[in-house]
Amino acid sequence: MGQALSSGDGGGGSQHKMMGVFGLAQKGELKMLKCEIKMDPSLLYQTCLYHRQSLLHIAAIYGQIHVLTWLLDQSMKPDVLNRNKQTPLMLAAMHGKISCVEKLLHAGANILMFDSLRGRTCLHYAAYYGHSDCLQAILSSARTSHVALSWGFTRFVNIRDGKGETPLHLAARQRRADCVHILLDNGALVCASTGGYGYAGSTPLHLAARGGSLDCIRELLAWGADRLQRDASGRIPYTVALKHKHGACAALLNPLSAEPLVWPSPLKFISELNPDAKLLLERALLEANREREKSILKGTAYSIESLSQSDSGDDDDTISEASDTEVCCICFDQVCTIEVQDCTHRMCAHCTLALCCHNKPNPTTASINPPVCPFCRSNISHLVVAKLNSEMDDIDNNSPKLRLTRRSWNCHEGSSSFKGLSTLGKMGGRGSGRISLDELIDKPSE
Repeated sequence: MGQALSSGDGGGGSQHKMMGVFGLAQKGELKMLKCEIKMDPSLLYQTCLYHRQSLLHIAAIYGQIHVLTWLLDQSMKPDVLNRNKQTPLMLAAMHGKISCVEKLLHAGANILMFDSLRGRTCLHYAAYYGHSDCLQAILSSARTSHVALSWGFTRFVNIRDGKGETPLHLAARQRRADCVHILLDNGALVCASTGGYGYAGSTPLHLAARGGSLDCIRELLAWGADRLQRDASGRIPYTVALKHKHGACAALLNPLSAEPLVWPSPLKFISELNPDAKLLLERALLEANREREKSILKGTAYSIESLSQSDSGDDDDTISEASDTEVCCICFDQVCTIEVQDCTHRMCAHCTLALCCHNKPNPTTASINPPVCPFCRSNISHLVVAKLNSEMDDIDNNSPKLRLTRRSWNCHEGSSSFKGLSTLGKMGGRGSGRISLDELIDKPSE
């Protein structure tokens, strides 16, 4: 930021004084800064020569929250612009200074300001540079501010820069998987194209394929990204990945490979999930698609980092009678962690997800019928996390009969004991005594 501190007045003494206050703001020397401005109040509104950065910009860039707070208390406008029409909020989001972002938002900084470089907002900056905490703070502010009412929250999430790129495009291009997930969870359009007025352009999946980010590709596919959508050059994401020599990404994007499971976002009760239940289902979806990826890449030169493996052991068949009440009656393999609130029937996260998932959402369908409980056939309207039976407390903590139950229940802590939904299709074998998911899922009409 050396250029940012070059000053702009002609006189040598004034130039030295300007360099002094900007240096003090950069280093967070608030007491000395107050003394300098008290002697010459005009310094409060001076800017650097080249970038025209104000003291507020400097404090935001370097995360000097105490300096920034004092400057705002001196009635400095939070939306002061530099040479490139960047606000302090944009620069704080660029550098990941979350405390400054939150303070500027609280002070009423305008989140709909566009810079003159690429026509980007603070949301673009947070997504491009991968600062998920700043991204979440800006989105939370947008939900509760006038933007949601006057401009529209979904419209803000999908706001375009000068090249037609949304924040999701930028996050996918820069391999920011956490930001991709946050944006999709807040309504970002997974198949948005950079082309306008009906012309083809790149989708976030094209850009993730070009960057070679497996994590971004997983997120986009899990939210229904179209592997057959073409860009302005007529290429599908698979072709883009091959061109840039990302073999593993190309294998997952190959239209001939198995379709991934897709997060059932159109279903109302999915959007209203409490955080714990949502986390369980998201983990199950991740595990299921990881199993799909392993089968796709099996026998190739590429491999995918697997989730942490569960402890080895032969205790799969040693479930006690006490813990048997907690085992999912659909797959007989996982502990019941999800409960249908109305009828109180329980299933494991994997079977719940399989009941709700639609591999290819139909965008022309105005309403989607909710899935039904496989036990009582009532509509599923709300899901919660199931509580383990109190009788489980009577079992010896070191008993091998309890380890399977614990492994499955700890999925929200990062455990990978699930075998994946890809195994569920094998349940309908003769003499298995298990329910085939084909009998439970209402298949969409073709």
